[in-house]
Amino acid sequence: MRLAPMLLFVAASLASAQALSPEGWWKTIDDKTGQVKSIVHITGGGDTLGGRIEKLFRRPEQIQDPVCISCSGERKNKRILGMTIMWGLHPAKAGWDDGSVLDPANGKIYRCKVSLSPDGQSLTVRGYIGISLLGRSQTWKRVPPEEAAKVIVPGT
Repeated sequence: MRLAPMLLFVAASLASAQALSPEGWWKTIDDKTGQVKSIVHITGGGDTLGGRIEKLFRRPEQIQDPVCISCSGERKNKRILGMTIMWGLHPAKAGWDDGSVLDPANGKIYRCKVSLSPDGQSLTVRGYIGISLLGRSQTWKRVPPEEAAKVIVPGT
């Protein structure tokens, strides 16, 4: 029963902190199907942002706890759930830039920049090689605080 007040506090804190910041929980959307693929938690540390996969939405025929077989280095064959997939984003004029993003589907790391919609409810994530014109963008949707509170696992 003590968990409920904690979740309400977390939800209220999230609502006030996320107004003009990409920090928070985001639903990633599959470009082809329009289905939710995961929930990524974006956090700040100093003047940088990073993001980690907190929840995966898998079809029944898919492996439910996949590993990144296409990744290299320290991420090779590691669980995708809990993996940091975005790091090093710095504040810029139109959002956050100069970061990196990992696509766990192919193990490739791209340069990354993100920009928040004026209402704070959508995040445009652009992964690219070289210059940002050579890349692709995804739009992530903010997870409402009450839903984000359900994703939080105490003790993690």
